[in-house]
Amino acid sequence: MKLIFPNGEHGAVLLSAGRNRLGSSEQALIRLQSAGIQPEHCELELAGSTATVRLGSSHGVVTANGQPVADGHVLHPGDAFAVAGVACRLVAVERAAAVSTPKPAQIDDSGATRVRAALPKYVLRGVSGATFGKTFPVVAPTVIGRQHDCDIAIASEEISRRHAQVKPTPDGLLVEDLGSSNGTYINGSRVQSGLLKAGDELRLDAVRFMLVVPGKEIANTNAHAPSTTSAPAQVRQGNAGMIAGIIIAALAIAAATYWFALR
Repeated sequence: MKLIFPNGEHGAVLLSAGRNRLGSSEQALIRLQSAGIQPEHCELELAGSTATVRLGSSHGVVTANGQPVADGHVLHPGDAFAVAGVACRLVAVERAAAVSTPKPAQIDDSGATRVRAALPKYVLRGVSGATFGKTFPVVAPTVIGRQHDCDIAIASEEISRRHAQVKPTPDGLLVEDLGSSNGTYINGSRVQSGLLKAGDELRLDAVRFMLVVPGKEIANTNAHAPSTTSAPAQVRQGNAGMIAGIIIAALAIAAATYWFALR
């Protein structure tokens, strides 16, 4: 605890355990020079959270609430008293918390390998409208709509508040229209429910998504187109047949001429 002087007769003093002397003598812990202060005016015996007033044989007047106090009077933190008219107050002092030494970072030496988080199986990639260039992982049933609490919220007036829901399945995303005004489309066809596969397009009015399956290539739309290299091969084969025919015809004419010459 410490002792303060509201009127400035002395600076604040931190009291130590045991007896703390107040008076005008040089030996006093708290030396006061005001009128009426005795050389050994009184002592404050500090023990725990209380201070007991000790009055010696040559003590001066100590009052609390305007009334003189006797030897052994106990003061508590916040109590105001006076020493020969010098106002004092006992104040509790909070102890500063001990500064703890920071512990070294704990290293997991259990030998276990940290497993990297798995990639989502399905991702909707925005290819037009308000979602262009954005990606939305789908790992659970996901509601798409204009309402702010939808899993994928799209700020577009053409989108219904709860427009559609997509749900992961082993074969793709199961798409279900939730009663939208402008409909739900898979690859241009309006559906009430349908299966969206890798590379397929999901359209909600002017907003379009493409389903991407990480680790799986999107099917090439030109896979079934006729090969552009087959025509030159057929031409070469045709030219070879024509040349062989000409050679055979020439040999036949030469043989016929030789036979008639022998006759």
